[in-house]
Amino acid sequence: MEEDQEFSYELKVPEERVAVLIGTEGSTKKLIEEQTNCQLDISKEGDVTILGKDGMDLYTTKDIVKAIGRGFNPRVALLLMKPDYALELVDMTDITGKSKNDLLRLKGRVIGKGGKSREEIERLTDTNIVVYGKTVGMIGEVSQVTLARQAIAMLLKGSMHKTVYHFLERKKKEMLFG
Repeated sequence: MEEDQEFSYELKVPEERVAVLIGTEGSTKKLIEEQTNCQLDISKEGDVTILGKDGMDLYTTKDIVKAIGRGFNPRVALLLMKPDYALELVDMTDITGKSKNDLLRLKGRVIGKGGKSREEIERLTDTNIVVYGKTVGMIGEVSQVTLARQAIAMLLKGSMHKTVYHFLERKKKEMLFG
């Protein structure tokens, strides 16, 4: 096998997230490139090509770019460099279908009054959660992201907020005390 084989991956980020991905005078792009050993080619329309020599680096970089595209702060997205961290995206239209009203209602359920629901799930699962467009994104340790995803799924399916918090509190205790 060739030593210097390059791999590439292409994805699209929303146009309004391109500036965040690039950063002030290219600072974010540069930081991602330095930390991942991959090269980013970003068009102003949001087409991103990632080049790298290592498949794992490429995969991680793809998730970092995707996370920023889905509304995460680049500092949070870079947590994905940690070996046991993951990005999980839930597409709310899987539940709402085409209904704009249902989508807005579900977004509201996940975020909660003044962001309280989202913050509470973040606190109980030690994850970062972003609701952007049609998706709910979660970044954190794999086991915690799995919990956060379960909690969000419960909310999306209509569970009461306090039921979801009780579920998370119970899970948290189980994790702490086996």
